[in-house]
Amino acid sequence: MSAFQWLNEQFSFFGFPVYWSDFLGNLLALATVWLALRRFLVAWPVQILGSILLLIASLNVDLGGNAARQVVIIASASWGWATWRRSKEMEGTINVRWASWRERSVLLAAMAAGTFAFGALLKTTDASFYPGAPWWMVLADAWIFVGSILAMYTQARRYVEFWFVWLAVDLVGVPLAIHSGLYFSGIVYAIFFVMVIIGIRDWASRSKGQEIASPLEPAVVLEGRNDSPSATGTYAPRSGTEAASGSGAAD
Repeated sequence: MSAFQWLNEQFSFFGFPVYWSDFLGNLLALATVWLALRRFLVAWPVQILGSILLLIASLNVDLGGNAARQVVIIASASWGWATWRRSKEMEGTINVRWASWRERSVLLAAMAAGTFAFGALLKTTDASFYPGAPWWMVLADAWIFVGSILAMYTQARRYVEFWFVWLAVDLVGVPLAIHSGLYFSGIVYAIFFVMVIIGIRDWASRSKGQEIASPLEPAVVLEGRNDSPSATGTYAPRSGTEAASGSGAAD
């Protein structure tokens, strides 16, 4: 028996059968969200390990889309980790900002087009759930896959919209996980929902006085600048108080 065979075994969690891989992977996923909220670099390696465990769990219940999602997350997390580390070295902290309206439009278009394209691939290859699975199930699986990729991208780019993408994933992920028998994943998705709301409030407050506008006040983005737009449209250096408000990220 493999040394890791126990990850494919189940135990009773308040009367529900739960895979150890699903349980441990989701605990690390929760830790990842909290670490990302605090803008800690260690969020990325924790996410990689959690995704490896969730990949095992997804294969146990034939969730092809979710399994592919974990593979992409592992690869994307490596890029995100390097991006945040470079940002911290250059700016001294992990600053966050709102995306521009153009960037938001691209994200929405990518979410819609990606979901239907990947859903069609899953449907054609019978890689999601079971052969002949209804379209709504396949598209839900694809939605979570595509949404997770976009969440990884927006997290690496340090957009506040990162949290809104995860919110969209959670709204589909809870019922899909429960329907698939991954009960602990369903519980964790529900906890994610609360943490996402906290994350939106925290990152939105940290974006004030930095180089991007809120969704209600679009402005030109000059990424990498340590100054913010003044009322006249020119750029004025941030005060020491404003600059200090973005600090606090740790390795």
